Amino acid sequence: MLALQDYTGIIHFHSEYSFDGRVPLKDILSAARRTGIDFLMLTDHACLTAREKGMEGWHDEVLLIVGQEITPRFNHYLAFGIHAPIAVDEGEDIPPQVYIDEVNRQGGIGFIAHPDHEGTELFHVKHFPWTEWGVSGYAGIGIWDFMSDWQSSLNSYLLSVMSYLCPVFFLRGPRRVTLERWDKLARQRKVVGIGELDNHDTPWRIGAFTLSVFPFSRAFRFVRTHVLSDEPLRRDGNRDISVVLNALSRGRAYIAMEYFHNAKGFEFVISDGGNAVTMGDTFILKNHAELSIRVPVSAKIRIIRDGVLWWEGQTAHRKASITDKGVYRVEVYLKSWGSFRPWIFSNPVYVR
Repeated sequence: MLALQDYTGIIHFHSEYSFDGRVPLKDILSAARRTGIDFLMLTDHACLTAREKGMEGWHDEVLLIVGQEITPRFNHYLAFGIHAPIAVDEGEDIPPQVYIDEVNRQGGIGFIAHPDHEGTELFHVKHFPWTEWGVSGYAGIGIWDFMSDWQSSLNSYLLSVMSYLCPVFFLRGPRRVTLERWDKLARQRKVVGIGELDNHDTPWRIGAFTLSVFPFSRAFRFVRTHVLSDEPLRRDGNRDISVVLNALSRGRAYIAMEYFHNAKGFEFVISDGGNAVTMGDTFILKNHAELSIRVPVSAKIRIIRDGVLWWEGQTAHRKASITDKGVYRVEVYLKSWGSFRPWIFSNPVYVR
């Protein structure tokens, strides 16, 4: 079995340095400490101000990584590991391949953000989908965005209030169209899946009341991304940022909604006795191999191969022999309050 370090992170959120953000980073970092987050990947619009102010790095037990969300009208892109902000105005009609290439030129990595965002007509939230799928050079895509998922439940004022009070009961998980596209892309090349939060702590007026959507101490309990590293983080800012970004670029990651149960302890390994790999890795199949999945508690496990359901059952540990190549990934649904709720979504293992 592989000996890997599991770190819990939040990818894609906005602070006071975004035009539509308002929360000081010190307050966001405090919320992260209280909710057990190991690393934060900040994506303010059009700037790297937090880094310029010396905020990037360790803050007690939380590592802050400063990136940028590139935000034209459509085709939003999350960039990390870049040394200069990439200026693209919302009204600017620029091919996304241009800024994907610029992120790569700067030595960074990038992810297509909320690819199937629909907005919500009731509260006049515009839609921000990705429309240009002929691009190349991106590391991955957001497969589950908390804010997009939550906004899809806002179909009436009554449902909106209920969803605000108990958002976890309204989350549906990654959209089927997003997973189907991811599966198709992954059959062609490695495409890393990440979870997004996209939280701004936006003021929301309902009649005479103003609500906060959502305080970070609440939002951090929902969609998270775990990265798995061969080596531990050592409180060395630059080194540890490289460790996290390297693990993420390899696809050594899974997405989890941990409101009901922590996902740490999740394992997805394919081995043949002499070689063992995990999420994001390529496994060279000689004759046959064993697939092993472990989850912290019994849950509904679905194994997807090349976009098609390969096995489904309720257990805490599943082993299976595999004899065919393909792109294998795992979905896990946890039963809570009488329903199976989306819990864990792994990156694939590529069996060649």
